[in-house]
Amino acid sequence: MEKLVISGGKSLKGSVDINGAKNSAVAILPAAIMASEGKCTIDNVPDIEDVHCLERILRSLGCTVNKLDNNTLEIDATDVRSVEACTDDVRRMRASYYFIGALLSRFKKARVELPGGCPIGVRPIDQHIKGFEALGASVTIEHGAVIVEAEHLHGANIFFDVVTVGATINVMIAATLAEGTTVLENVAKEPHVVDVANFLNSMGADIKGAGTDIIRVKGVEKLSGCNYSVIPDQIEAGTFMIAAAATKGDVTITNVIPKHLESIAAKLIEMGATVEEGDDSVRVYVERDLKGVNVKTAPYPGFPTDVQQPMSALLSIVPGKSLIAESIWESRHKHIDELKKMGATIKVEGRTAIIEGSEKLAGASVIATDLRAGAAMVIAGLVAEGVTEILEIEHIDRGYPHIEDKFTALGADIVRVIE
Repeated sequence: MEKLVISGGKSLKGSVDINGAKNSAVAILPAAIMASEGKCTIDNVPDIEDVHCLERILRSLGCTVNKLDNNTLEIDATDVRSVEACTDDVRRMRASYYFIGALLSRFKKARVELPGGCPIGVRPIDQHIKGFEALGASVTIEHGAVIVEAEHLHGANIFFDVVTVGATINVMIAATLAEGTTVLENVAKEPHVVDVANFLNSMGADIKGAGTDIIRVKGVEKLSGCNYSVIPDQIEAGTFMIAAAATKGDVTITNVIPKHLESIAAKLIEMGATVEEGDDSVRVYVERDLKGVNVKTAPYPGFPTDVQQPMSALLSIVPGKSLIAESIWESRHKHIDELKKMGATIKVEGRTAIIEGSEKLAGASVIATDLRAGAAMVIAGLVAEGVTEILEIEHIDRGYPHIEDKFTALGADIVRVIE
């Protein structure tokens, strides 16, 4: 068992380089299976457990996956021999559902076991199924697996009932090799949606409108290998921005796209922090007392749901009353009980957390209940008096590569302990 041990109270200072986006990589790697000729060389891939998991799934399907360095993968999918993704790795990670769209698009059939992931609430795939069926596929669920088949796929007009990142990407992937034109409306506009569309276009797809309300996909006959670089991770960058403010530090976050961070920067500025944008960097520092704010998560360009948990750790030590309304997932406040162990004063009513800022937190033994909750506990440990131990850090490793090394380089006292 591994845990993180943090001695809090140190102000973060220096510069930190952000990795490639997890939420992009977990869709781009399955999409690489659609290249029927040539190799996909993908760089700026984060060195995280979810990526390692996807590498194993790709190999199980018959792909050749070479790791050129820690952040570059070469994927050859020309000899894929199976359309069944039914391994333990598939079952344990949510993003494995992108194999449904990719296999359906290339082979017109797929069998993929229903995936897992972080326990943050019900995450149905009904909008995925709606899209696949509109493209001409039949969809059944048997013995815990999604089975999709089609004689051929054809373009369609699809209006999603809710804004959903997963279904937007998955149906866009499936439509790439369909006959005719597919129009997707009420789509998600997150940066990783645009990134996946750009990757598909690099392979020869014809996708327009990603990042807007309507995506148009003109089907092509085949896709080929390409060279591609994953965009920087908006969520990792936001986590370090919040950590800088929480510790009243001065941190420059590099290898970012500042526009992707505007909603996070706006809240930090509203609280009293200073945020300076560069071409590919943001600097966050604090020179005066911070104040509480109200936060409501929303689809991009709104405040990201993946950042609200780290933000709750910051607001727990800011004087005054703050509210965090979670509009995306119904169970994303499980980390609140862990923050309470450290002295936070927080009450949850439905999807809203009501936070009364405390002067300080105290170190304690806590659990990373999910990926972003783990990041919240790291931030809480950085500002707490005394020592904080964070258990079940395998959740953190799913999305934050070498998190202890990055914080140590900024002056934090944080170590990984193997028991």
